[in-house]
Amino acid sequence: MIDRDQVHKVALLARLELTPAEEEQFTTQLGNILEYVEQLSELDVSDVLPTTRAIDVSNVTREDELQPYPDRDAILDSAPEQEGDYFKVPKILNSEE
Repeated sequence: MIDRDQVHKVALLARLELTPAEEEQFTTQLGNILEYVEQLSELDVSDVLPTTRAIDVSNVTREDELQPYPDRDAILDSAPEQEGDYFKVPKILNSEE
């Protein structure tokens, strides 16, 4: 299904330096993976609904709550530059845009 020349070509495209032993190893491993995918493609999944996960997952994060930092001036004082109540940072956008 996949041969060593194809593995070598993909390695070159990905800029990976593989030894001949690694090329041989990856040829075998990728061949096994492709054979397994071929087996999976033979399954009848016409009654299976599309899904993004195998199990249901619910959001377990907490709600965001605004909590001002108690010593805001200490943070601003530690900044290399500030302008009023804000951090002053270098301009990153081109003025011609």
